Amino acid sequence: MSLDRRSVLRGAAVGATGVGFAAVGAVPSLAEATPNPQRGPYPTHRPFPPLMDDPKGVLALPPGFKYTIVTRAGETKLKTGEPTPGKHDGMAVFGTGKHYTLIQNHEIGSNNALGVPQVPGTVYDPGVGAAGGCTVISVDRDGTNHGEWVAISGTLTNCAGGHTPWGTWLTCEETEGKANGTTRLKDHGYVFEVWGDGETAHPVPLKALGRYAHEALAIDRDKAHIYLSEDASGPNGLFYRWRAPAGYRLDKRSWQDLTDVDFGTLEAMAILGDDGKPIPDVAYLTSAQLLRPFRVAWVPVPDRDAVSVSCRKQFTDDQVTRGKKFEGVYGTDDGAYVVNSFANLGTKDLPADAVPHDGMVWFYNYKTQTIQLVTYFPSSAAADQGAGAKYQDFNFDGPDNVTVTPWGSLILAEDGNASSHILSSTPGGPTYAIARNMISDSEFCGPAFSADGKVLFVNIQSPGLTLAITGPWRDYLG
Repeated sequence: MSLDRRSVLRGAAVGATGVGFAAVGAVPSLAEATPNPQRGPYPTHRPFPPLMDDPKGVLALPPGFKYTIVTRAGETKLKTGEPTPGKHDGMAVFGTGKHYTLIQNHEIGSNNALGVPQVPGTVYDPGVGAAGGCTVISVDRDGTNHGEWVAISGTLTNCAGGHTPWGTWLTCEETEGKANGTTRLKDHGYVFEVWGDGETAHPVPLKALGRYAHEALAIDRDKAHIYLSEDASGPNGLFYRWRAPAGYRLDKRSWQDLTDVDFGTLEAMAILGDDGKPIPDVAYLTSAQLLRPFRVAWVPVPDRDAVSVSCRKQFTDDQVTRGKKFEGVYGTDDGAYVVNSFANLGTKDLPADAVPHDGMVWFYNYKTQTIQLVTYFPSSAAADQGAGAKYQDFNFDGPDNVTVTPWGSLILAEDGNASSHILSSTPGGPTYAIARNMISDSEFCGPAFSADGKVLFVNIQSPGLTLAITGPWRDYLG
């Protein structure tokens, strides 16, 4: 299973369509998904040194690293003069060399003082006012801000999202809000496409990808499958796959086809146990199953536009595998990583006989149609003590957004109860803290490396900061 940067978003073509349970027999053997024990399952990296507190009280970093604040909600300005919107979330980096373009989501509900202003040509729903959407930032390698502007507006709670192989950004609405005639003139809960230059967008919903609380997505290298996560409860959310019609390949013009609610097929994941039946919730699996591949089946969603019943509610627990807080998704040449942030004991987060946890990272293998648990954070009372935890840079909880570094390992952004970190994680191996939020209790969002590996861009959702972190990344990750 290659984790090379060149593999990002270009996974191997799926060998079988896997529609429904009957297709599982066509999946290659589990041995094909198992790492070679002679070389070890995954690359290892040099440990990061202990974090040093920031005298400015913003970001604790290892020695030799530094940060620059690129945007600050309410203080830096858009080109049109309005303040930078708040609640920064998912983000992508486009461009090479010394200058980059960042496209950034804003997870904001209806009309907000620091919402994304509605700019003509970018508006989906004028009824929501200054709400969610995407802004674009022109920035250099030193973190100097050369201008910000609006790419899409009139959307709601734009969350993690994902980039495409053809250089665009897909922004995800984490909501199921339907039109009410006043504050929402249109239905919400869709994916929208924004061009990589940030100057153009199509403020039309890609209805083929379903209407639900979208979190993140990744596109297979075959350009015929999209993998999408749902952050929802009551019941817990699902992990989805969109499958193109036979012979169709996604490209920069596909948004026109994806606006058709009946285009392609939307399916929900079922992780199969040894008896061939779906495991009802991911929390039935623990660190005891680390790196074990499980077969996956894909079950068609009856009504992907959720006209009367939410997508996840159209299934019974014996048909699919649910999970509390399906969050970040990121694709490689061989498969897609997907994160579950946590599931708490004594709540509706998980079945009564399942196991609470503080974070799970999975790897879905495109070719073998199997899924493996590659990182597991056990439920920890110490991790819930926040800044008071004695070993706060060893206690991790609530992984959320995920990205793959230029050297193949993972970067995780925490959104938990403890001190918030950016984490370096080797699938199947150790996890290290590489930054700690000192300015607030808020989550990190949208980690994204420049293609040259020089800069890690990341957001702190509140008070709303975009940060450019530089340092000897290759020494520790290369």
